Amino acid sequence: MHTTEGHQTEVFRVVGINYKKSDASVRGLFAVNQEQYAKLLTTAKDFGVSDFFILSTCNRTEIYGFAASELHLIEFICSVCAGNSATFSGISYSKSGSEAITHLYHVAAGLDSQILGDYEILGQIKCAVKIAKANGFIGQYMERLINSVLQASKAVKTHTELSGGTVSVSFAAIQYIKQYLGLSGAGTDAPIADKKIVLVGTGKIGRVTCRNIVDYLGTRNITLINRTEETAVALAGELGLSSAPLSDLATEIADAAIVVVSTNATEPVLLAAHLANAGKKLVIDISVPCNVAADAQKLPEISFVDVDMLSKIKDETLQKRRDEVPKATAIIAQHIAEFTDWCEMRKHVPVLKEVKNKLMGLPIDPVVLHALTSGEQFLPGRHEEKVQKAMSNLATRMRNLNTPGCHYIQAINDYIA
Repeated sequence: MHTTEGHQTEVFRVVGINYKKSDASVRGLFAVNQEQYAKLLTTAKDFGVSDFFILSTCNRTEIYGFAASELHLIEFICSVCAGNSATFSGISYSKSGSEAITHLYHVAAGLDSQILGDYEILGQIKCAVKIAKANGFIGQYMERLINSVLQASKAVKTHTELSGGTVSVSFAAIQYIKQYLGLSGAGTDAPIADKKIVLVGTGKIGRVTCRNIVDYLGTRNITLINRTEETAVALAGELGLSSAPLSDLATEIADAAIVVVSTNATEPVLLAAHLANAGKKLVIDISVPCNVAADAQKLPEISFVDVDMLSKIKDETLQKRRDEVPKATAIIAQHIAEFTDWCEMRKHVPVLKEVKNKLMGLPIDPVVLHALTSGEQFLPGRHEEKVQKAMSNLATRMRNLNTPGCHYIQAINDYIA
């Protein structure tokens, strides 16, 4: 169990749902957007939750934090979601202490991603933590843990090929488009230039997807649409593409062959009315919750694909990534061990502080000083220097022997020596 000062009855936990036990439509009920996150930051203490952060992506919704029970975390996160706590509990997982810590390391490294090695998750973790920290919900323990997690993820990225090649949800969308159109490679097939693509949503994932379309399909026959029109206009100008206001959505997709939806709306953006009688189209939705209406997905001429379908795309890159898993887990184990050592030492902090205060308060008799310094001049700061040396030795013994509080006499001996 991992607790911190001020968290004596609280344990570090994670509860969440992911792609393993729930499909995209169910995960969408528990997706947490920025407004919902902001509300959670104001109600955390009402639910008995202290330090925490929320990770909500297309593949998972998780809450990491200190709470006396997993039920506190479940009720807390579900207080802002469309789904209820009973449904969440039925498909969720819960881990505490060392298991929760290990889970976070694996998630950050891409070992738990729907597409193995998907490195986009790290940026999402950083963003989630940044929001929580700015609102005072990341204490010393969690900050140290998160820093270690980020270092481990970076080491995995640097020293393994777990994220090698180009495989992510956004790239899988490009692969699917190529298969759908019967293309052999990027930029080599003239027909792609004749196929208009409409990309709805130019947030972080939308921007990545847009650049992948340009880079890997070799086309700029792309129209960008976003709820905040200025964002679409800026990206279109940067990449030499077209843009249109959301009000022109039906008009723009009427002559499009492919529609990619990457919005972050709580309600469907692409409706049956937009697609009915508009001809044959491929519609790819990489949003969670799903932003293509259920009845629109089932229209006769619509080929619909969501994130779960995209994750099934396999290629040799994924096999190479699987071969790197043992290396990645070994790197993570090393960082977990270092973090565990820090946690163990942290338990001894109260004792170390008390011993240091006692040593600093020892009376310095002139005769004793002469004996201690072998006749040398006792310079200002020598006392502090000897105390610090004694404390360093004490900390080492407590860490190695795991017997906190029993080396007080030895610390005094170290001071005298």
